[in-house]
Amino acid sequence: MTPHVGWIFTRIERALFRGASWLAPEADRAEWLQEWRAELWHARESIRIDGQITWAGEKEILRFCAGAIQDAWTLRKLEKRKPGTAFHGSAAECLLILLALFAASYLLSQLLPGVRAENDPSLYRVNPNLIMIQDAFAGDDSLATISVENYKIWKTSRQRYFDGFAFYRIAKETVIGRDESKERWKVAHASPNLFWMLGLPTTLSSVSGDAVGRTPGVILSEAIWRRDFAADPRIGGRVVRIGGADARVIGVAPANVWRLPGNMDAWLLEPDDVNRGIGYVIAHLTPAGRLEMNSNRVEIISSSADDSDEELRGISFADRTKGPWGLYQFALLLAFLALPAITSVSLGESHFYSSPPSWSNRFAHWLFLVAKIVLLLPSVYFASLDLAYCHATNFSIGSQYIQLISTFVMTLFGLRWIVLDQRNRCPICLRRVTHPARVGMAGRTFLAWNGTELMCAGGHTLLHVPALPTSWFATQRWLYLDTSWKFLFVGSGPG
Repeated sequence: MTPHVGWIFTRIERALFRGASWLAPEADRAEWLQEWRAELWHARESIRIDGQITWAGEKEILRFCAGAIQDAWTLRKLEKRKPGTAFHGSAAECLLILLALFAASYLLSQLLPGVRAENDPSLYRVNPNLIMIQDAFAGDDSLATISVENYKIWKTSRQRYFDGFAFYRIAKETVIGRDESKERWKVAHASPNLFWMLGLPTTLSSVSGDAVGRTPGVILSEAIWRRDFAADPRIGGRVVRIGGADARVIGVAPANVWRLPGNMDAWLLEPDDVNRGIGYVIAHLTPAGRLEMNSNRVEIISSSADDSDEELRGISFADRTKGPWGLYQFALLLAFLALPAITSVSLGESHFYSSPPSWSNRFAHWLFLVAKIVLLLPSVYFASLDLAYCHATNFSIGSQYIQLISTFVMTLFGLRWIVLDQRNRCPICLRRVTHPARVGMAGRTFLAWNGTELMCAGGHTLLHVPALPTSWFATQRWLYLDTSWKFLFVGSGPG
């Protein structure tokens, strides 16, 4: 290569270095320019052949000089990130993300009418000591199995374990409103004391406070009130024709208030002597009956209408009035029990050499773990309700299944993430360890250390994770660094 061509290449290389130095941070420009020039000299000497540099060598030198621009650009990006370095990967960032998830799930739950209805505590306030009586051989709690004749016998005879009964049966009825429009409603023909005995709330009337429980008429569901009566607040006293007979509207039952079998459009409260067929019986326990009710189900022997013994079953209201909180607790328990099946709950071993963590560091480490769990659990609760009732405004079995499954899955994998995140947090500064590097050889696993080494950016610890667990190195280990390492981590963050 001629001297003139070499001179041109030299000028190009200097121009590249000068441009790269202008990209670098101002405080480091002179130092990096000297570094690049020194490396360029060594690169030139290494590719000389008989004191000359070939065309291929000059191309290699140009690629080396272009790499200085990439170095300078990386330095520029690192300088821009520097103010947030201490926050990125820190415990505060992690907690802030979890807090944002909790706030988002909670705010969404307040916007969804189905979630607001499910979280209304008044919907689960049913009078205590009530049970539903059913045929002992019925395989489904939702089946109607008690005849109105048996109900009348129990009600009029002296009882040791019960001091009150209510009855209802379900039928499809044709309903004619004031505008002569016809609708098919699912109507519960109920004894007059049904709502009073259950203690269920109603609006636009005082039926739930009727001490005698003899108020006649019909109670509408909120869905029917809104759909067929345009949510008229003056609905009380209006007459509708149900199944060929007139009935006066005496109230509206709030959405989701009904937890017993049957999703009714209305409840027709009528005298016992006009009721017919098979239905459901609700009974109120006496003090003696409460002593016998030692579980959610109890066997009962009773006399039927033909004086023969009849095997019955008393079913507690406890399962029907738990609400979403009880279902959430059950799914939560399942998730905690299943966690060891998908991940190890160990947080690793610690090797204390010259600078072990203080008691305050250890306390902060465990407090951070607890804080993550505390923020995760309510987030899962509201998020599961958001999923279950995003398209439903009323209680349904399908929504319950969605809540149960979503709570279990989100809790299980949320706890797994918390454990894995905690394992990768420096026990001193609680920042995530970074810069993974492979150490050792796979063929010497049983003779020497082989795995991944990660470093705390604050210079406090090294994390050793074995590639293959062995009897002498089964789990990850923390290696605490002494103060002699600090010069490598100047300005890296708090520590």
